[in-house]
Amino acid sequence: MESISEFSTKFTPKDRDMLQAYFRLADTIADFIGPHCEVVIHSFESLEKSVVKIVNGHHTGRGVGSPITDLGLRMLRAFEKTGNVTPNSYFTESKDGALLKSTTCILEGEEGRPIGMFCINMNLSFPFPEIIKTLMPDMAHSAMSVSENFSASANEVIDQALNHAIVEVEADASINLKGKNKAITKLLFENGIFELKEATAIVSERLGITRHAIYKYLREFKS
Repeated sequence: MESISEFSTKFTPKDRDMLQAYFRLADTIADFIGPHCEVVIHSFESLEKSVVKIVNGHHTGRGVGSPITDLGLRMLRAFEKTGNVTPNSYFTESKDGALLKSTTCILEGEEGRPIGMFCINMNLSFPFPEIIKTLMPDMAHSAMSVSENFSASANEVIDQALNHAIVEVEADASINLKGKNKAITKLLFENGIFELKEATAIVSERLGITRHAIYKYLREFKS
């Protein structure tokens, strides 16, 4: 009978670095979806202790150092034969009977070799209103909401950021008329807008000042 360790893959330092690079993504996804979501990264370097990163592991009772699942092994074998992961998304149960909706992605290392799996498990056993509540803004802390401009072009991003900056500066009674253009430019600079190539041209035209004046402001802010 084939032992679990015979499936293991010999890793290069680059393989480990590539796997480590997904750790922050796991934290981000778990934070985005909420506390009912478990995110797991498995490493194929040691299948007996394949879990190298896990967020909200209480949903399945696992931690770093837990082994790969039987389904994970089947997915790995299928990927080695076909290059596909089957199934991509599926429903399953945890050992305590909780209903999970899961999805798995094979992670590849050098030369396209499978080095691990990225798994997301959503625990659907909680009352649905409780799950939805974690996905909705907290009205008691509505001030925590963040504005974001979803635009199809960089110029539109610049225009919208400029509009917001103008409104913010105009509402600040402590800024006199002479200092408004500089204050608007500084706000855009602090928000990274001048990293976009057309920002200087668009801002100078909208504010009615020269590009040289914009560059002078930027040099001052950087120093």
